[in-house]
Amino acid sequence: MIWWGGAAPDLERLTRLGDGSMNEFLGIVFTDIGEDWLRASMPVAPRVLQPYGRLHGGASVALAETVGSVAAGLVVDPGSFAVVGMEINANHIRPAHDGFVHATAKAESLGRTTQIWTIRIENDQNKLVCLSRFTVAVIALNRK
Repeated sequence: MIWWGGAAPDLERLTRLGDGSMNEFLGIVFTDIGEDWLRASMPVAPRVLQPYGRLHGGASVALAETVGSVAAGLVVDPGSFAVVGMEINANHIRPAHDGFVHATAKAESLGRTTQIWTIRIENDQNKLVCLSRFTVAVIALNRK
């Protein structure tokens, strides 16, 4: 298991970390966790649609960065390191109009100073909506 301390974190606690932030506004909820992956869901509601009634690409990227950032933070000692996004890209594969989208962040590389995560966003029918790659910097808190 890659999670700091060797145990999977509480998903409800991860969701509550977003209270009062964009996570809460978008309706992001952490739903499942595995040995090297973390999953969150977001409703495809009017607040995340573009004017043509489809899931806004920016909402997909916000979901991808949220699940990737939280996952990245869960694999380092929080007393010694912070993680920050360096780069994210997204390929929008198919539209989503309703229901939920489910983002799964999977670790590709967990280096000393850099992490790389792949985030697959799928609809309720398990069809790929968006594929994202997220690069994270690991920064020592005592760094000047």
